[in-house]
Amino acid sequence: NALQALDKTYSNSEMVRKILRCLPRSWMPKVTAIEEAKNLNVLALEDLLGSLMTNELSMQKKDDDEEKEKKKKKIVALKSSQTKDSEDDDDDDDDDDEELAFI
Repeated sequence: NALQALDKTYSNSEMVRKILRCLPRSWMPKVTAIEEAKNLNVLALEDLLGSLMTNELSMQKKDDDEEKEKKKKKIVALKSSQTKDSEDDDDDDDDDDEELAFI
């Protein structure tokens, strides 16, 4: 509306090109595909927006699926126990102290 008040209007082709230029870097593969496959001079703005929204939904679905896969993977940790002989208690205490010193 502000541009129309200044007597400046953009053609459909100009709006399509502006939208494609302002998309973030993660959208570059889709932008390139649209530029190669379609004639930007006759591409309707609604068709472009529909294509971009479809791509966004598919990317979001893929991200959700990846998160679900990560949640499905479980890490199993087993507890370890150590048994000591009553004769070796003094030697084991010394060994434990040395191991802690190394740590």
